[in-house]
Amino acid sequence: MLDAVCSQEGMNKLVKNLVHDGLLRTDNVIKAFSKIQRSDFIPSDLLAWGEADASLPIGFGQTISQPLTVAFMLELLQVKSGDNVLDVGSGSGWTSALLAHMVGEKGRVSSLEIIRELFEFGKKNIDKYSFVRNGTVELYCQSASRGFEKNSPYDCILVSASVMEAPEALKKQLKIGGKMVIPIRSEIWFVKKEAENDFSVEKFPGFAFVPFVK
Repeated sequence: MLDAVCSQEGMNKLVKNLVHDGLLRTDNVIKAFSKIQRSDFIPSDLLAWGEADASLPIGFGQTISQPLTVAFMLELLQVKSGDNVLDVGSGSGWTSALLAHMVGEKGRVSSLEIIRELFEFGKKNIDKYSFVRNGTVELYCQSASRGFEKNSPYDCILVSASVMEAPEALKKQLKIGGKMVIPIRSEIWFVKKEAENDFSVEKFPGFAFVPFVK
C-alpha cells in the first residue's frame, strides 16, 4: 500500500522513508514534501546530499534543517489551505516553499530572513515554484525579534532558529486559536493561543537548531 501511495504522489526515497517511519502522516504535508524538492534549496556543491536526512550548511553559519525535524514541525503546525502564515528564519527558502504549497492560492506566507545573502538565495529558490511571482510568498529581509505586525494576525507561525523563550511579539501576533512551532533551547515547543492572554504549550526535547539571529 505504501509503495502505491508513494508512486501516486511522486515521492522520492527521502519522503518515502519519512512516511514509512510515521514522521509524515497527513496529506497536506506529504504532498508538500513530495512536490517541493529539497535539492532546489541547497548550494550546488551539496546537490548529492539533497535527499539525505541531515541538516546541511547553506553559508553564513546557517543550515537547512534536517528533513526529519521539518516534517515533525509541520505535522505539529497543521497548516491548512487558505491560512496566513509567518515563516521566521527562512534561510534558503525550503520551509517557505513547503508552507506556500500547503496554504495554496488563497493563503499567504510572510517569509523573514535577516541575512541579506540568504534572503536573495532563498527568494530565487522559492520562485522556482512561482510562489513569489504569484504573491503566495512575500519575502522581507529584516529581523523577526519583534515579529512582523504588517500581515498579522497569523493562523500559524513557524520559527526555525533557537531562542531562549517564546517572543511576546510573536505570541501577540497569533490569532485566537492560532499555533506556533518554535525551538526553545534544545526543545521544540508547540504553542496554541487559547485566548488573548492564554497559551497552551507542549514541549518536545532532543532537537538542535542554529541560534536566532537578531
